[in-house]
Amino acid sequence: MTDKELLESYIAKSGYKQSFIAEKLGLTSYGFRRKVDGKSQFKSNEIIILCELLNIDAKTMVNIFLTKK
Repeated sequence: MTDKELLESYIAKSGYKQSFIAEKLGLTSYGFRRKVDGKSQFKSNEIIILCELLNIDAKTMVNIFLTKK
C-alpha cells in the first residue's frame, strides 16, 4: 500500500467528506486533493490537524508524510 493509498484509507474510514477535511485544514477541496495526490506537500500544522482528525498514530504518520519517496 502506498502512502497515498494509506492516507486515502484513513479518510474513507473516517466517514468525513474531503470538503470537510479540507475546511478543517484551511484548504480548498482542490488544494487538499493536490496534497493527497502528492502534487504539493502538506505543511507541518496540516499534518498535525489531519492526524488528530483521522486518528492517525505517530508511526503511521511517519509512513504517510515523512518517508522519503
